[in-house]
Amino acid sequence: MLTIKLIQEQTDLVAERLRIKNFEATSILNEILQLDDLRRSIQSRMDNQLAELNSLSKQIGQFYREGKTSEAEAAKEKTAEFKEQGRILKEQLTQTENQIQELLVQLPNLPHELVPAGKTADDNLLIRSGGIIPTADPERKAHWDLLQSSKLIDFELGNKLTGAGFPVYKKEAARLQRALINFFLDQGIKAGYTEVQPPILVNQDSAYGTGQLPDKEGQMYHAEADGLYLIPTAEVPVTNIFRDEILEAADLPLRYIAYTPCFRREAGSWGSHVRGLNRLHQFDKVEIVQVRHPQNSYQGLDEMVNYVESLVSLLNLPYRIIRLCGGDMSFTSAMTYDFEVWAAGQGRWLEVSSVSNFESFQANRLKLRFKEKGDKRTTLAHTLNGSALALPRIVAAILENNQKGNEIMIPEILHPYTGFDRISL
Repeated sequence: MLTIKLIQEQTDLVAERLRIKNFEATSILNEILQLDDLRRSIQSRMDNQLAELNSLSKQIGQFYREGKTSEAEAAKEKTAEFKEQGRILKEQLTQTENQIQELLVQLPNLPHELVPAGKTADDNLLIRSGGIIPTADPERKAHWDLLQSSKLIDFELGNKLTGAGFPVYKKEAARLQRALINFFLDQGIKAGYTEVQPPILVNQDSAYGTGQLPDKEGQMYHAEADGLYLIPTAEVPVTNIFRDEILEAADLPLRYIAYTPCFRREAGSWGSHVRGLNRLHQFDKVEIVQVRHPQNSYQGLDEMVNYVESLVSLLNLPYRIIRLCGGDMSFTSAMTYDFEVWAAGQGRWLEVSSVSNFESFQANRLKLRFKEKGDKRTTLAHTLNGSALALPRIVAAILENNQKGNEIMIPEILHPYTGFDRISL
């Protein structure tokens, strides 16, 4: 969430930067400023009334001590009037603050100055690529055709048990899933991340803190009777570990890694691009989260991008790294890099990770602050997160890129985790 101070001091810049995200904010910004003027006016009147009320209270005591009962009673009546006026002003202040808050949560985060303008994925910027794309082969199959007879990933059974988008993994496919999870966690721990295992249901405050509410409410599964939400990503519970916390600057950066199942309704998703493992309602993902000092949060972003790049490289997957344009970025992000891997059976790139810096946007919602040693003042921290990695499309790419006759060769780095080096179909 943007701060009132930023909006007051740099109104035109805020409006200009939000246009990069194709968001016209001028009317909302003006309304926020008008309401904030009203808020400050009400607060000033309340402060003046409180001062007068304190003065009257002293006068009442003095009148009684001097035996001036009638004057004391008159002052008490005036005190009652002030209290009633104060109650009304307090209600007006609360209403005004709520109106400001309702407008603030409608504003997306400001994109970083390096974010390119654009409206769709076609306007994204290619940063670099790596790996070798397999030679085109008409015998290669998309993973849903490749597994049709073996049922190692059973989409029909998942549909029977739950519905579309909830596949059942069997035998070697289930072991491959588990292997990838453990591999990603072990690599993260080696890179200095602390592993946590958070809940997969969160309350409304947590969903609000990281920006899922109110922006993505329709994309989350909601356990209405309990007021809880199934997480779309481990980013939500892990980042909320630091909600309402004041950290020490000396303890930054903080690095956390977590494996969780993730749940997304993906309402309105249709077409061949969402077949098989390409888009699911439930999937497994390992997430990395950092809390950083504002002075080096983009150093942290580069570090996270390099780390995710090392993972896809170790898996021998052809990849490319893309900086998203304003129109393709999330509501909360200031800068995002997407990772895509090549799926040879489909002949297309699949997104497998987004790595983002939210700067202070989430921290302001979370009230996540830090202070320097010897300084009582607090400053909003910067939060970052990234997929490291999301499993379904990684599995799809491994299956499609490593076809060899009736076998699928497993990347060598995973052999100690799978216990096998190939899957026979």
